[in-house]
Amino acid sequence: MMTKYCKGCGARLQSEDRDALGYTPKADAALCQRCFRIRHYDDVMISMQQGIDPSQVLSKIAQQDALILWVVDLFDFEANLLPGIARHLPGKDIVLIGTKRDLLPQTLSDEKLGQFVLRRLKEEGIRVEGIVFCEHLAKAPHHPLNHSIEEVTHAIDRYRNGRDVIVMGMANAGKSTLLNALCADSDLTTSPHPGTTLDFVEISAEGYTIYDTPGITRQDSLLTHAPDALLKSVIPFRAIKPRVYQLYEDQSYALGGMVRLDVITKGDASVVAYFSDQLKIHRGKATKADALWERHLGELLSPTLDSDAKAMKRYDCRHRYEKLDVVIHGLGWFCVSGDFQEVRVWVNRNVNVTFRKAMI
Repeated sequence: MMTKYCKGCGARLQSEDRDALGYTPKADAALCQRCFRIRHYDDVMISMQQGIDPSQVLSKIAQQDALILWVVDLFDFEANLLPGIARHLPGKDIVLIGTKRDLLPQTLSDEKLGQFVLRRLKEEGIRVEGIVFCEHLAKAPHHPLNHSIEEVTHAIDRYRNGRDVIVMGMANAGKSTLLNALCADSDLTTSPHPGTTLDFVEISAEGYTIYDTPGITRQDSLLTHAPDALLKSVIPFRAIKPRVYQLYEDQSYALGGMVRLDVITKGDASVVAYFSDQLKIHRGKATKADALWERHLGELLSPTLDSDAKAMKRYDCRHRYEKLDVVIHGLGWFCVSGDFQEVRVWVNRNVNVTFRKAMI
């Protein structure tokens, strides 16, 4: 009997163990029960947020002579970077496909966004052959005014050189959504839950094969540690509306119970928040922040990953740029500008913070 694989996630189909990956009660099923329930009920059943070994995925990719489409979530750019990509994939031709362009404010031009991406890649020592920005891949990939898929196809034609194509990237970057839009015969399972694709999935294209791959997880991203039920609150699904705050004294900002940001100012400054609009921001005096977090974490300050504010990790940054982005991996960022002196950030101890020159 020929081994069958789920067309949604790539797992080997089996009917023996209902608690294991690939389980289906139907002998002729094309989808495993996990994919079926994700598609119809948004029920993950088995969470794979931290269950896929990134080194195995990269090792398998490195063994193949193929053009690599590296899918990067532009909104969650820092948590989508692979600083060691040149070491893991030496000599490979890589095209960066920036997804979720539509989440970023329209006031940010493609030119300025391109300059930002190129600067960050140079700072991380990452070389790519080309860059393509994509938007509205889930809802309107083939709209006459949306040229995203056309540009991806052009990049493949230009750089493939007779080889197959591998699509790789972080969990939840939009790989399967891109492929469903790119390939008419593709029916990959998509969801906001990291770890939806579980193995390499082959898709036939005209004269070559495209491979979808499991999402690579970063252990320092909030998405890797947030409960599945919380993901819809922290992942934005529509264009971000920047929330702007002016400050004239030391202030503290609580993003739900996820992030505490203290800004120590010497004069007039501003804070702009780029996060899901489902996450509430509580603003107050920095001198009262300790008491607020001690008394109200998990109640007024929610949702949260922590039960004790003292267990959260602190990051400090002195005035480094005129406009400073304080990026919470997997969540979004604050942009601090003006006459500020110091920025202090508290997050869950598993989550990283990057301080960078402002994207916008």
